Amino acid sequence: MSLITKHEANTKGRDFFVGDIHGQYALLMEAMARVEFDKTRDRLFSVGDLIDRGSESFECLSLAFEPWFYGVRGNHEMLAYDALNEGAGQAWDLWQINGGSWVYLHGVHEVRTILNAALEHQPYAREVEVEGKHIGMVHAEPPHDWHLLQLEDHSAGLESLVWGRKRIRQMDTTLVANIDAVVVGHTILEQPETLGNVHYIDTGAFCTGRLTMIDAREVLS
Repeated sequence: MSLITKHEANTKGRDFFVGDIHGQYALLMEAMARVEFDKTRDRLFSVGDLIDRGSESFECLSLAFEPWFYGVRGNHEMLAYDALNEGAGQAWDLWQINGGSWVYLHGVHEVRTILNAALEHQPYAREVEVEGKHIGMVHAEPPHDWHLLQLEDHSAGLESLVWGRKRIRQMDTTLVANIDAVVVGHTILEQPETLGNVHYIDTGAFCTGRLTMIDAREVLS
């Protein structure tokens, strides 16, 4: 699978970005209803972490197969992948500590099957054309130059895409080169934050009840 998937402009409807869902399927449905999301015209881009810490994780993971839903891999998808494909051991314990207990509601085999299939629809990055500009999306931290994601040897930077927090810890406002804006999640904030051209939209839905969903045009305003 390519690191990045690119999307042409949506000429029929609107595009939205949503923060870490973490098994809060009902919250997502409420957020979509508030903006009168039209599944036949609109598109929803998810920054990853569909699963864990919420009992509706299976339903959220199933979103990966919807034609209007476009996610990227989060660290929780990768924790689950390691645990389910390596079996019992350190990877399993790490996943359980980080909210993987929902697996027991459905069974290991069923969850492994749907997770492995869902990951085929979740690249590490996406790029969306909006009103003639381009918005990138990764789960945690983009590279300093967006074009690096198109290099075959950028696999060394995958951990930062999924786990990185260096930029936000340093409150780094340096612009990511060769992209107009980037949307990320991963780090829970009181409210959405922008550093340079990077927009952080994880507001901790599983613990605060607040799931941030924004119109793509707001990212460029």
